[in-house]
Amino acid sequence: MSVDEQLLKEQICDVCHKMWQKGWVAGNDGNVSVKIDEDHFLCTPTGISKSFITPDKLIKINAKAEVLQVNGDYKPSSEIKMHLRCYNDREDVGAVVHAHPPVATSFALAHIPLDSYSLIENAIIIGSVPIAPFGTPSTDEVPESIAPFLPNHDVLLLENHGALAVGCDVITAFYRMETLELVANTTYHARMLLGGEKEQEIPKETLERLFAMRANYKVTGKHPGYKKYS
Repeated sequence: MSVDEQLLKEQICDVCHKMWQKGWVAGNDGNVSVKIDEDHFLCTPTGISKSFITPDKLIKINAKAEVLQVNGDYKPSSEIKMHLRCYNDREDVGAVVHAHPPVATSFALAHIPLDSYSLIENAIIIGSVPIAPFGTPSTDEVPESIAPFLPNHDVLLLENHGALAVGCDVITAFYRMETLELVANTTYHARMLLGGEKEQEIPKETLERLFAMRANYKVTGKHPGYKKYS
């Protein structure tokens, strides 16, 4: 095992533990993967709480989801198809995080996209967040449902399911998921204060300046401007 692979494994475990601590995953929910190279990936096993993930439990697979290296009887999640679709369609993606952050997932359940620009964080970091149509878990419906949105979005809500974030590395993908839950939580409370009315968006001229600041914050990836959906 190369030093880099060990580091990647430790980062995956750290992200898994933080996801569990934040309450984004319960039971065996959620999954994380990282790209090693064009045909090799590390992923979390199915059937294990993210609080119990350790480096030795992670699985190495190829682009066909075939297991190349595993300790014991661990198997990849059936949702690995969704992860591999992200890598296949986006050369810039180095990691994928799937979780069920409660407030963001509430928007996915209510079928309400987080497509407004009311916070600096979503203007700079994640852009508008659409909802991918429902797909039956473990089938090709899930990767097919996210495909139309991948060219223009780093963060997606999954209808009646949860959320997906991609990044150049696993830490970036984690940060985007964290920002998504912040945006969802603050948006929810703003609308509660407004009696269900939509919050006020940042003026267009200010948004232009915020979009231009992305490079200063070393933010890369797909961040749509005023476009609500791809």
